Amino acid sequence: MKPFMLTIEHDPKSEDVDFLNHSLIGFNTSRVEIDDYQPLTILLRDEQQTVIGGVIASTYWEWLYIDVLFVQEELRSQGYGAVLLDAAEQEAGNRGCLHAYLDTFSFQTPNFYINRGYHVFGELPNFPTGHTRYFLRKDL
Repeated sequence: MKPFMLTIEHDPKSEDVDFLNHSLIGFNTSRVEIDDYQPLTILLRDEQQTVIGGVIASTYWEWLYIDVLFVQEELRSQGYGAVLLDAAEQEAGNRGCLHAYLDTFSFQTPNFYINRGYHVFGELPNFPTGHTRYFLRKDL
């Protein structure tokens, strides 16, 4: 094994991070032969055009991945989360997605997703301590 320098980067250069991301994407594409990654962002705005919630997601390989679904705390339990989730799933379907997946924590109300047809396929107890991280999926 050649002697290489290992560094821990607390503030890495964006071009170094881009190199790793693009290299992995290139490798994955060479194996799967499908390069259909598309970001998906849906924003919920109030009358002053201030963002009060939204979804940050992506679609690829016939899957929707929901990275972030957020609604300001004072507006929760009023149906905005369901509207955002439905919009993301609908757009994913328009893009040819057949499935969706995400992860959430026990303190983030996983039942919100379970009540909308998602099923837990994995969990990490005590992540963080005293809580559980859940991995959920759904067929669209």
